[in-house]
Amino acid sequence: MDADVSGRQNQRRRTRKDLLEAAARLVKQGGKPSLEEIAEEALVSRATAYRYFPNVEALLLEASFDIAMPEAGDLFHGEPATDPVSRLQRVDTAIHDVILANEASIRTMLAHSLQHAMREGPEGNLPVRQNRRMSLIEAALKPARHQFRPGPLETLSKALAFIIGTEGMIVAKDVLQLDDADARKVKLWAIRALAEAAMKRTRE
Repeated sequence: MDADVSGRQNQRRRTRKDLLEAAARLVKQGGKPSLEEIAEEALVSRATAYRYFPNVEALLLEASFDIAMPEAGDLFHGEPATDPVSRLQRVDTAIHDVILANEASIRTMLAHSLQHAMREGPEGNLPVRQNRRMSLIEAALKPARHQFRPGPLETLSKALAFIIGTEGMIVAKDVLQLDDADARKVKLWAIRALAEAAMKRTRE
């Protein structure tokens, strides 16, 4: 990828993240900020904020999800650093709990992102989703990186993103019509199977 294109994409991702973090800070201070106030807090123009979010409700909705998501330091406190499967399953459980507690809002957020993607089209330049799960997946695997070769580790991280997060919930509930207990069991089984397959490739 051209360095200039890659740089612009990274800047757009940072701008979107800055808007969400600014919204979260203002919400924690109390009240309901306007899009103009959030843009000012994020040090961007009102027009820029509107490019990333159609209205303040969509921005605040996603910011509330950011606030609810656990921090890696808190999530892995006391968790054995040498057991990547246990750490990954903890990530899935934590995100699953957040989704379950905010399901209606998260479905609305997903609808907003799909509408945004359709407006942008296949050649769209603006990111339509915030990648929250990957930072937790990578934090879960980091202490056990020596147990994997780089290739299988990278593939494992990406494969886990199919299971952990909103889309995994949609498949479990809407496509497979599983109850919550069965959905959790299937996802935890899949996480273990993927991690063990990646470790097996490393040992071969």
